[in-house]
This record gives sequence, structure tokens and C-alpha cells, in this order.
Amino acid sequence: MDEANEQLLGEVPHASEYRFHPLLTIEELQHGEIDFPALVRKAEQQLDAFDGSVDAIVGYWDFPVSTLVPILSERYGLRSTSLASVVKCEHKYWSRLEQAEVTDALPRFGLVDLDADAPEPPEGVRFPMWLKPVTAYSSELAFGVADLAEFRSAVARIREGAGRVGRPFDFVLDRLPLPPAAAAAGGRGCLAEEAIRGDQVAVEGYVHEARVTVYGTLDSLTYPDSPCFLRHQYPSQLPDGVTERLRDIAERVITRIGLNNATFSIEFFYDPATDRINLLEVNPRHSQSHAELFAYVDGVPNHHAMLSLALGRDPALPHREGDYALAAKWYYRRFGDAVVRRSPTEEELAALADRIPGTHVNHVVPAGARLSELPEQDSYSFELAHVFTAADSEEELVARYDEVVKGLPFAFEEVSG
Repeated sequence: MDEANEQLLGEVPHASEYRFHPLLTIEELQHGEIDFPALVRKAEQQLDAFDGSVDAIVGYWDFPVSTLVPILSERYGLRSTSLASVVKCEHKYWSRLEQAEVTDALPRFGLVDLDADAPEPPEGVRFPMWLKPVTAYSSELAFGVADLAEFRSAVARIREGAGRVGRPFDFVLDRLPLPPAAAAAGGRGCLAEEAIRGDQVAVEGYVHEARVTVYGTLDSLTYPDSPCFLRHQYPSQLPDGVTERLRDIAERVITRIGLNNATFSIEFFYDPATDRINLLEVNPRHSQSHAELFAYVDGVPNHHAMLSLALGRDPALPHREGDYALAAKWYYRRFGDAVVRRSPTEEELAALADRIPGTHVNHVVPAGARLSELPEQDSYSFELAHVFTAADSEEELVARYDEVVKGLPFAFEEVSG
């Protein structure tokens, strides 16, 4: 639980009937190398010591949260999807194998031999391509490579860093019967995929009693000439025919993977020049990054579906009952290292939100931080703040973001190297 999401959880229907309690801390769950068995033991001790009833265990983060939820839910007799269905999403190679059984909307892919003296791309996978650990999140250790030299440089970086998440993920894999291909990859393997192009788009939904429902489609726009997200925007501006095809692929893939009584988010690329769709990845949880966007446009944060599924209630979300037609979450970034000498204060952020309607800012990098030492950053940039804007047109949406950024009083000291 973090402060921003705690506030949003209080805005869902029936919130007055719920009591939310944090289980483990963000530092324990996301920073440094994860001791997964120790996390399970500590969570069980915390739950056993609780003097009230434990009615649901929920989460909206990637590994290890995504796998802790079904493990703990099974231990305490609570509603959740199976651990196997979550791992089929989180393990990027196993997920690709499952996806390929029901759709051809995929790039060519294969495993890289990290133990080879001179690693080579998998047979049939061509440059340009992306390399990534089979288990990672927030684009950590994901590299776009255009030739063999870049390929081997990226392999060296992944070989060095994949164990931070991969070693604890191996503990989870040991709990499951694995197909031979997934077992060979383990938790510390490396996946290569041919680069795919087009407009990035995300589909969100849930599975209730084995029935798949897609409740929203969002556009994900990147910085110019960069793979880094600039903003997520809801609802998508793609044609209805395209979003229907995305919905169909999502339903087939989620059914194949076997998620049930759970939320999901699937990322795609749509190339308008070729009319081709490619699936990027499947997440076995809804996106907490989108919660405020759904609240702005539909009137309720998407956390509602997660909570309702865990409690056996109707997970349906309202549609277009919010105050705005469009909403966006922006990633205000810096693309070079620096030390933050000045960061906006809470009072300055509150004044900015009061001055510019339909906006607010959170997750601001603190003064004194060196950007390259921040945890969970992508391979190409550093996040300075998350900026939310809502409006009734895209032009107004962008103008409000530009006005907010002008009002953020950051100051930096350049760092060489």
C-alpha cells in the first residue's frame, strides 16, 4: 500500500464497509534483492498476529506481489486465481509459449544462452530486437539492440543483473510442475524478441467465474525517438474495429492461461500502416497506474474490480460516469544522470493542483537523490514525477500537462559519467 493508492481505495463503491491494512512494506517488496521465502514467512506471521478477520488479500504490483497473493490466499482459504496462472503471465518465455497456442499476433521470439562464451541471437529472430530477462518489471534490464555488438553488450548487462529478480522467482517456479521449455529457462533466463512497431495500447479487464470481461482500452504514448512512456491516456483513440480485435485476442489469451477471479492488463502494439496487432506482454493484475484515469472518466477507480473479485462481489465498473471525457498519466523524465538539488514541496504541488483544474502530481523524486541510484528505473531514463491531467479534449489535456511542468520547481546538479 502507498499513500496515493490508499486514497483511491477509499473512493471505490462500498469503501465504508472495508478496512484496508498494509501487508509488508514497499521497501521489502521492491527494493534490492528479494528473499521470497522470508517474505512469505513474514507475511504469514503478520496475518496470524492480526486480531480481526482476514477477508481478502489483494495486490496491484508485479512480482513478488503478484505471486504472494495466490500463495497467501490459498494458505488462508481466500478467493484468488491460481499460482500457475500468475506465473504463466510473469514468466515472459512461458507466457509467449502459451500465447502462441491461441494467436499469431506475436513477434518472433526465443531464448538466449547466457552461459555461452559468445552468445548469439536465437535462430530465426532477426535484428532489431529486444532483450529482457524472463522475469522483470518496469522495463528493468530491457534493451533494444540493432546488431551483434549491441546484443552482446546487453547480454552482459542482463547476465549481471537478472538474478536480482530471477533468483527469488526460481523459488516460485520450484512450487509448480513446469513444461520442459519453461523449466530450461528457469527464472534467470534471457528472452529475445524481434522489435515490433506501431502505437502502443493496453487492454484492461477481469475474469469472474471463468468469464472474461474487458472494461477499458488505453493508449500508451512514448517520448519522441524513445521507448520510454510519455503518458497513458484513457480512453483509447483507436478505431472501434481495432479495439474489438484487441478484445478478442485478450479473451483468448486469458482463457488459455487460466486466470480466474482476477484482474489483468495486456499490452499491445497496433501498426496502422500494416493494420497488424502484436501482443507485448500479459500482466496478471490491473494497472494501479491507470486507477485515477478510470476515476476521472468512468467515475470509479479500477481497484473496484480487484476488491470485488476477492470478496465475491459483482466486479462490474461504471462506464463514462466521471467528470471528464479524457484523462492521462504522464511520466515526467530526465534522460541524463544528475543529483536533485531542489524538488517541489507538498505545499507547492497542492497550490499547482488548485490553480490548474483536473491535475495533480505525485511520486516526486526527493531532493538529494542521485537519479542513477533510484530503484526500479527503465534502461534509458529516470522518472522525476507522475503528472495526472483530465480534460474534455486532447488539446486541453496536453496544455494542462505543459502548464504543470512549467510550474514544477526542480533544480539539478549535473553528474559526469
